[in-house]
Amino acid sequence: MDQQQNIDFVLRTVEERGIRFVRLWFTDVLGRLKSFAISPEDLEVAFDEGIGFDGSSIEGFTPPEEADMLAFPDPSTFQVLPWRPSRDGVARMFCDICTPDRKPFMGDPRECLRTMFRRAEEAGYIMNVGAEIEFYHFPDERTPEPLDEVGYFDLTPSDSARDLRRDTVLMLEKMSIPVEYTFHSSGPSQHGISLRHAEALTASDAIITAKHIIRLEAFSSGVHASFMPKPIAGEASSALFLHQSLFDYDGNNVFWGEDDPVYHLSDTAKHYMAGILAHAPEISAITNPTVNSYKRLLAKEGPTPEFATWGLRNRAAMIRIPIYKPGKQLSTRIELRSPDPMANPYLANAVTLAAGLDGIERKLELPAETTVDTMGNASVDLESLGYTPLPRSLDEALDIFEGSQFMKDVLGDHIHSFFLKKKRDEWEKYASTITEWEIRHYLANS
Repeated sequence: MDQQQNIDFVLRTVEERGIRFVRLWFTDVLGRLKSFAISPEDLEVAFDEGIGFDGSSIEGFTPPEEADMLAFPDPSTFQVLPWRPSRDGVARMFCDICTPDRKPFMGDPRECLRTMFRRAEEAGYIMNVGAEIEFYHFPDERTPEPLDEVGYFDLTPSDSARDLRRDTVLMLEKMSIPVEYTFHSSGPSQHGISLRHAEALTASDAIITAKHIIRLEAFSSGVHASFMPKPIAGEASSALFLHQSLFDYDGNNVFWGEDDPVYHLSDTAKHYMAGILAHAPEISAITNPTVNSYKRLLAKEGPTPEFATWGLRNRAAMIRIPIYKPGKQLSTRIELRSPDPMANPYLANAVTLAAGLDGIERKLELPAETTVDTMGNASVDLESLGYTPLPRSLDEALDIFEGSQFMKDVLGDHIHSFFLKKKRDEWEKYASTITEWEIRHYLANS
């Protein structure tokens, strides 16, 4: 459907189903979901003129003297919220944020991804993304204690959240977000949900929606869902695995390589991967945006990427090549394993798409594949073999991010400067905090 058909559908559905409130969703630069509600009577005005709101109230948007912003609902994202009452119901739409002169706001993460998506379209590519989201269930938001001792894919009566996972999947499907599968992950009380692929903007909307629904369903069950990358020392970390592929306008997967009998990847796919690996240190601040993110990347519990590497069947690599199934050319993809669930999915997909396109444009060559044996061998020094290490801390990642003209060009000055300032403040607060570890190791021996 075109834009006007989508608008007509929304207006008709709102009237027929007696929708009383329409919630307008968007995220701030850090990926935190924001929302305000309008009445159905204001919908046509919202589509035509936008709805004004105070941008200075959203951290990272505008200063008080430039507070006026406009939210234009995207009718293609319309969904009735199934967890709200059926009578006097509630619907939602994601919004595009604009300045008072109706120009796209450069601090809107959704617009940042759309800009990169258009750049890919100009090159003849359409980006598709699937996502696997990991998270923990805890008693509340202050107590990181597991609710079970179940392991990866286990089917046992002690799986505390089997009904909760089912309810979450059903709710996601009611929101038109298809789930590929759901499972108990490897950590105690850790879970995973895999979302089917969609074009990049829709997939990013789906990740934001899925995280919100996961939290809502957990709250309704009296528990807290946490997307913290490393909430428990010594236990498994949580990731946001992004499955990416590029298609042409005829619906062909350009990552499929008929002449490659081992990896089944085209030269385009290999150049795309090489671009991501070449820019890996620069994009880490976006894909791994918190202090805690680097506790995950440095963890020894489970396979996590420490270097810009790639491999087949190698879950410790930054980019893994999923096994090719004969006749499934459309499923050819790469799995980016470094991002974590705290990342803003719009920005994470934007920067990795930009890096991949740069690799295609410059025809960058992949480094040698790393295997499980190579990466599991303590005597092998990957850095001496020419592999680039990923940042070891948020502070290091921000230093690289700050000096990257590539990241400034992709994100724009507004997002780049705000993100840098916000995360510098976060690091400084962390660095000045006295931890239990310091008290335990230094107090008695000082």
